[in-house]
Amino acid sequence: MIMRRLVLAPRWLQFFIVVLVVFGIFFRFVNLDGKVYSPGETNTLLRISGYTNNEVKQQLFNNRLITKQAFDKFQRLNPEKNFGDTIKSLAIDSPLNSPFYYLLARFWSQIFGDSITAIRTFSAVISLFVFPCIYWLCRELFNVPLSLPGIAIALLSISPMQILYAQEAQEYILWQVTILLSSAALLRALRLESIQQTDEKRIFNWGFYTFTLSLSLYTLSLSIFLVVAHIFYVIATAKFHANKTVQFFLGSTLIGSLIFMPWILVIFYNQFRFNGYHNAINQNFSLLNLIIDCLTQTNRIFVDLNFNDANPLYLIIFTLLIFSLVGYAIYWLWRTNYQKTWLFVTSLMTIGTIPLLILGLQLYLTPYYLAIQIAVAYLLATQLYNGRILRQKTWQFILVMLIIFALFSDILYSQSNTSWIKFSNNDYINIAKIVNRNYRSILIINYQDNSYENIFALSYLIDPKVRFLLFRESNIPKISKKLNNVFLLNYSDKLRQEIAKKYRFNTKMIYQSKYSSLWKLSK
Repeated sequence: MIMRRLVLAPRWLQFFIVVLVVFGIFFRFVNLDGKVYSPGETNTLLRISGYTNNEVKQQLFNNRLITKQAFDKFQRLNPEKNFGDTIKSLAIDSPLNSPFYYLLARFWSQIFGDSITAIRTFSAVISLFVFPCIYWLCRELFNVPLSLPGIAIALLSISPMQILYAQEAQEYILWQVTILLSSAALLRALRLESIQQTDEKRIFNWGFYTFTLSLSLYTLSLSIFLVVAHIFYVIATAKFHANKTVQFFLGSTLIGSLIFMPWILVIFYNQFRFNGYHNAINQNFSLLNLIIDCLTQTNRIFVDLNFNDANPLYLIIFTLLIFSLVGYAIYWLWRTNYQKTWLFVTSLMTIGTIPLLILGLQLYLTPYYLAIQIAVAYLLATQLYNGRILRQKTWQFILVMLIIFALFSDILYSQSNTSWIKFSNNDYINIAKIVNRNYRSILIINYQDNSYENIFALSYLIDPKVRFLLFRESNIPKISKKLNNVFLLNYSDKLRQEIAKKYRFNTKMIYQSKYSSLWKLSK
C-alpha cells in the first residue's frame, strides 16, 4: 500500500502549506461588507429577528406606500423578540433549517451587532474550525503524518467554494464543520474498537460520536443523508454482520436520532415545507441538468472565474481538466488503499450527496465537496515526492496550477460584490440601477409572485428616495394616476394586463432575465 510509504512533508511543502493557510484566512475576512445580500442571508436575518412570514405580510404587504426603512424592523434584533421567537420562526416557516446556527448567530449578534457584516464575520470565524477538523479526519482515514492532512488543509484554505461559503451568513460552513467532526469521531470510535479498552472509554468514544452527530442534525436537517452514508459504511465494512462494533454504532446513531426527534416532529407537523430551500430547489429536474450541475459544482471546488453558460469554451476546458483529475484521484484512492478507507470517502461522495443533487440543492452538496478534496489531497500527497523525478515534477506542476487558479478565483471574488450563490440578486443589481436613476420611483410588488427573501434582498440595493407598494394577493393594487416612474416587478402577464386595462396604462418591459422581469407603466 502506497499510503504506508508516506513520510513527513519536506520543509518546502510545510512552508507552502502555512503560506496558503494565511492566504485562505485573509480571503475569508476581506470585503465582507462589500457583497450584496443573498435571499438566504435575508432569511437568516429574519429568523434571528424572531419574526415570521405572516408578520411580514401583515405589516408590510398592506397596499400602502413605504420606504426601505420599513424593512429594517425585520432584519434587526428587536427587544420584543428572544431566542424562543427565533426557534418559533424557524419551526413555522422554515422547519428544514435546524435551529443551532441561528441561535448561535443571534447570540453572536447580541454581542457584536446585528449587521450583515457581523453575521458574515461569525461564519468566517466558524470556517477556521474546518482546518483542525479536516486534519483530524485525514489522520483517522489514512494514519499518516503532516503530508496528506497538510495538503488537504491547504486545498480547503484557498478553495473558491470554501471562501464563498465562509462569507455567507448562512449555516453552510457550520454544517461542514459538523460533518467533518462527526465523521472523524466515527472513524476514531471504530479504530479504538480494534484494541482493548475499558467500558468507560468505549462509552466516551461512542458518546462523543452521538454528540457530534446530533450537532450536525441540529445544524441542518439534511444531515439525515450523512447518517445514511455512515450506516452503509459501518455495515459494509463489517461485511453485513451484526457484530459488537455494529451494535455500538447503531445504538449511538439511534440515540443521536432520538435527540433530534423533537425537531423531526416539527418538520412533520409543518408538512415538509421546503421554505428554507425554495430558492435552491430545481423544479425542472432532468438527468442532463443533474450531470451539468455536478460538473459545474465540481469545477467550483478548485476554480471559479465567474464565467457562465455564455462561455462554453471555459466550461468545456476546465470541466475536462478538473473532472479528469478528480476521476483519477478516486481511482488512485481505490487502487492504493484499504477498503475501509476508500469506501468511507466514496460513501460520503455518493450516498451522502446523490439525494441532494436530485433535489437540486446544489448549495448543500458539502459531503461531495469534502470527499472530492480529500481524494485529490491524497493523490497529490502520494505523488509529489514519490517515484521518479519527472513524475514528481509533473505532479508538483499540477499542484502549482491548482493553487494559481484557486488564488486567482479568490482574488476575483474578493473584489466582486456578487457571485453565483446570490441567485436572483445578480439580476436585482441591474434592476436597482434602473429604478434608482428615475426620479421618485415607485416599485410595485405582490407577494404571490415574489418571495419575501428576494424583496428584502432587493431593498438593500434600492435608494431611500424610492418607495415600495406591496400587496398580498393577486388583486389589482390602487395606483394613483398622478404617480410617475411606476415599475412592476416579476408580474404575471395576466395581472399586468389587468392593471394596464383598469388604469389605461401602457406597459413596457425594460429588463428581463432568467429569474426576473421589470415593467414600467406609462400613461
